[in-house]
Amino acid sequence: MPSGLRILLIAIGLAGATALGGCRSDADIDITALDIETDPADQLYNEALANMKAGKLREANRKLEAIDKQHPYSEYARRAMVLNAFVTYRMGRYSESINSSQRYISLYPNSEDTAYAYYLIGLANYRQIPKVTRDQRVTRRAIAAFNEVIQRYPDSEYVADSEEKLRFARDQLAGKEMQIGRYYQERKEYAAAVNRFRSVVETYPNTRQVEEALARLVEVYYAMGLTSDAQAAAAVLGHNYPDSQWYADSYKLLASQGLEPRENRGSWITRAGARLLGVNNQS
Repeated sequence: MPSGLRILLIAIGLAGATALGGCRSDADIDITALDIETDPADQLYNEALANMKAGKLREANRKLEAIDKQHPYSEYARRAMVLNAFVTYRMGRYSESINSSQRYISLYPNSEDTAYAYYLIGLANYRQIPKVTRDQRVTRRAIAAFNEVIQRYPDSEYVADSEEKLRFARDQLAGKEMQIGRYYQERKEYAAAVNRFRSVVETYPNTRQVEEALARLVEVYYAMGLTSDAQAAAAVLGHNYPDSQWYADSYKLLASQGLEPRENRGSWITRAGARLLGVNNQS
């Protein structure tokens, strides 16, 4: 993820050669009294940069907002909007950061900074991802934003970090599916449990949750008397995670009834297992 210093340097570059030496100090400025005549856009912008350098994010935020209000649709207003999205993100005001970024995307969809606006939306949602036991809507919003970065701007400097955070967010959704699946399994609502564990295997094949999902499918299918499917799930588990404790336990469960892991060409699990091998071979 680009550091705060990097973003600051980019912003300074955007400011051009305008000198900062003549800026008044924060103590001399009454932000409520700012107007176009006394505080030109370039002056406000450079004062905001100076505030950022000094760690005075609140003051930077106020001046960037003043640019937006006093000099709407100017080039400095465009720059201030995306910079303010970064400032509010750093302040932990994630909703404001998201709103500013979305507004920027709406107004400047083809700007060179639009990729960064999507990235900020992803980051702001990512920082709010809750525990796996909670509702995961914010996780899905983070995934959607990071996917925009990756798909729309494949050459962007933000892609690598977006991909890393995307993996975590997808693992979080898979973890939520596992939590619900285990809930159904404990209550012997096996069909509902199968649906959740299957979703993990098919939808989130490159997450840490797949190993347990396959083992749970062995247990649930075995409990339902669907031994062929249980054997197929164990076979996929063994092919992909041969040294896993989950596989050892699944093998032991089948062996207790004289069964062993075995592929079933007609089962969705065997087909999913072939895709899973491809995913693991690429990892």
